[in-house]
Amino acid sequence: MKAKTKGLASPLAGVLVINYDRPTVLAGGTLCWALSTAAVGGSQRFLQVALWRAVNGFGLAIVIPALQSFIADSYLDGDRGAGFGLLSLVGTLGGIGGGVAATIMAGQLFWGKQLLPIEMLAMIPIGKGTAGASSVWFESWVATKAVIKVPTFQIIVLQGIVGSLPWTAMVFFTMWFELIGFDHSSTAALLSLFAIGCAIGSFLGGLMADRMSQIYPHSGRIMCAQFSAFMGIPFSFFLLKMIPQSPSSYHSFAVTLFLMGLTISWNSTAANGPMFAEVVPARHRTMVYAFDRAFEGSISSFAAPLVGILSEKMFGYDSRSIDPIKGSPREAVALSRGLLSMMAIPFGLCCLLYTPLYKFFWRDRHNVRVATLKEKEMI
Repeated sequence: MKAKTKGLASPLAGVLVINYDRPTVLAGGTLCWALSTAAVGGSQRFLQVALWRAVNGFGLAIVIPALQSFIADSYLDGDRGAGFGLLSLVGTLGGIGGGVAATIMAGQLFWGKQLLPIEMLAMIPIGKGTAGASSVWFESWVATKAVIKVPTFQIIVLQGIVGSLPWTAMVFFTMWFELIGFDHSSTAALLSLFAIGCAIGSFLGGLMADRMSQIYPHSGRIMCAQFSAFMGIPFSFFLLKMIPQSPSSYHSFAVTLFLMGLTISWNSTAANGPMFAEVVPARHRTMVYAFDRAFEGSISSFAAPLVGILSEKMFGYDSRSIDPIKGSPREAVALSRGLLSMMAIPFGLCCLLYTPLYKFFWRDRHNVRVATLKEKEMI
């Protein structure tokens, strides 16, 4: 519910930024996000949880594109990878504490009480802005057409839809480790190592792509993205197929997850975010990030159900035979096969789908630069 709402509502961020300045939009989205988190913590029924999770997704849909465009405007072309990497690093590290705490406390506290403190962290005061333009919907329509017709945007969104499938499927990692036989604390520690690897990797990937873009202006970021996507294939295979699925393999899982996170998390910070900023005019940046979130978020939410379907229908997963204390090695193997199908194949397709950017990215960037120069001359 949250993912679908977040995807469908994302274009609204582009509309709001046309009429209000970004601090106002960020403040409204953050407030919506915070209050809905508190409401989820106090909900007693499924429909209440579903409703407030949808509202939570609406808040995130407004905040994320506006924040991404703010980062894009704050850095030069050759430094944006570091800017997006730093944003990802800080956000990921901030989320680790909540994820670990929730996993450790599972079964010990009423789940709503785990969520109630979180909204206090989200209630960040942000300055107000001033209302802006008339003809908001006309300007929004013009911006939408300008964004959607850019070939680089189309290619990145297509690969993003495919490339986000493995990340959505990874929500089953917690369940998989506990089926293997790990307790809550061990599972939380493993997932923390993976998250830390992703946080550091996204930052290092952004820095690496910045350097590569200075050496190879037309292709450096694309090469970094393809490398990162490709690395998802061997790491997925090794993690889900080669390591013995036993609690005694804890250290092997830990090292693999950390190195995997370190190498597969580059795409957004190394390529997608910085390249979007270069192929549309500055005034359309919020819109391009909003539509990217809309397409990817709406479609990738189907990945997790597909993992469950594959595990049950093709690989023999049976929830009735699970031992809630000792786990179930047989079901762990079935789930790992479903995960491998939804990770290795999409990672490979994602790597291939970046290839057309070698032809289109530099053209789209050149067109924007020429159009910007003409606008400045007219002024």
